[in-house]
Amino acid sequence: MSYLILVRHGESGWNVDGRFGGWVDVPLTGKGIGEALLCAAELEEINLDLAFTSKLIRAQETLFLILSKQKKIGVFVHEEAGTGEDRTESGDEAGSDKKENRYSYPTKTEKNLIPIYSSDALNERYYGILQGKKKDRMKEKYGEEQILHWCRSYDEGPPGGESLKDIYGRAVPYFEKEILPVIQAGKNVIVCAHQNSLRALIKHIEGISNEGIRKIRLANARPVIYTFSRGMLVRENAEMDLSVKRNL
Repeated sequence: MSYLILVRHGESGWNVDGRFGGWVDVPLTGKGIGEALLCAAELEEINLDLAFTSKLIRAQETLFLILSKQKKIGVFVHEEAGTGEDRTESGDEAGSDKKENRYSYPTKTEKNLIPIYSSDALNERYYGILQGKKKDRMKEKYGEEQILHWCRSYDEGPPGGESLKDIYGRAVPYFEKEILPVIQAGKNVIVCAHQNSLRALIKHIEGISNEGIRKIRLANARPVIYTFSRGMLVRENAEMDLSVKRNL
């Protein structure tokens, strides 16, 4: 049996400001750091083997705080880099000592290091005309019903931005190619990302309908834990309560 743990980042500065964060790099607040540490304590008994995260700092900060309770040091694996093994001393560009082979996660390493893979496939939704704007002001301008529709609908996102369907189209293939095989191999995996990229994964894993996914919302730094056994991912922790589903 292995574990898959999905965690939305802790509270960010723009969560407090009530802005649509999307692709903007916004760091955690003090409260967000505390939320991540509480999540870390909850996951302390699960020995994590690999980590996946987005390219955005709020998700990466949350992940590193969680790994701190694991007493592990996260090391980013860069897709364009090789292992750096068998390098020559000459620095011959035609050999194995090319620059791109020098910066990556070592294959033989200490037990307290954990590889981290980051991808923009796990990024938050790009909000288009809403990007960076105050939520209250946008509700006044477009109406609360329209904003909710853009944010909750599967097929339609804000003008110039992504729908959940668009996010599903990038997050799920990445999950199937890069993450699921590792879980199937018996490794415990954490994915630290965002409201909508994780909603897309949950929709895929649990077979939730286009309409049903509108009800699913994730609280900051609260883990969704799945066990993988007999070829199936099954949610282990309790169903999200109404307060979590309402969380924006």
